[in-house]
Amino acid sequence: MKNYLLWEKGAPGFDLSVGQSEPSVDAYIIDDGMPRSAVIVCPGGGYTHRAEDHEGKQICEFLNSHGINAFMLKYRLSPYRYPAQLWDVQRAVRFVRYNAEKFGVIPDKIGVLGFSAGGHLTVMAIEHYDYGRDDGDEIDRVSCRPDAGVLCYAVVTLEKEYAHKGSARELLGADGYADKELLSRLSGENSVPSDCPPVFLWHTADDDCVPSANSLNMAKALRDKNIPYEMHIFPTGNHGLGLGLDRPGVKLWSPLLAEWLNEIGF
Repeated sequence: MKNYLLWEKGAPGFDLSVGQSEPSVDAYIIDDGMPRSAVIVCPGGGYTHRAEDHEGKQICEFLNSHGINAFMLKYRLSPYRYPAQLWDVQRAVRFVRYNAEKFGVIPDKIGVLGFSAGGHLTVMAIEHYDYGRDDGDEIDRVSCRPDAGVLCYAVVTLEKEYAHKGSARELLGADGYADKELLSRLSGENSVPSDCPPVFLWHTADDDCVPSANSLNMAKALRDKNIPYEMHIFPTGNHGLGLGLDRPGVKLWSPLLAEWLNEIGF
């Protein structure tokens, strides 16, 4: 594993006094000379911390075991506010795509996967993207549209009764949280674009932290836009399970994901 800064000359809006490291990725590369698909992994943590072990490192190693290169995103946390986190995940997609030859990555097979609040970051990545910007450096001129999205017990909505209000407040701050238009725009079920990439979703029915209605309503929004998706709702399991290998039922999500990624050409 090797760590790479996403911006060599400093991330936009980065403030050294906040006490956080600059946004970066930990690269888990299968170094055999074969071009491979890649997945950028966004650990959860309510935008206040990152669960980098069971929702980051272990997931990257799982992806490697299925022949996929992986990059764990160390995105900015509160007190940084939106859009800093969106910039970070967009830059991660651009960075991996720009360096595709260096990393042995197929440039049109780059997905984003996220858990909980990292799932919300993934939602933003698959909905709010561009195909390259005229300003910035050479990396910014590369598309930040992911080729697949994976939502693991994800925070999808920021505005409804089943929203995870803590994540919304940490992402947006008091002023942003009071902005109903912004809350609506950053709620995934409201903003699915017509060219959204295919999506894999999973949740547990009795998740009492981030209710499964988040995934159910996201799936409906994808269906309404004719976006391909696969969803699995497992009967039981607490929030924050990661791979959940010790949980009957839930432990099936990862092999199901591997099969789905294979089916879409990853």
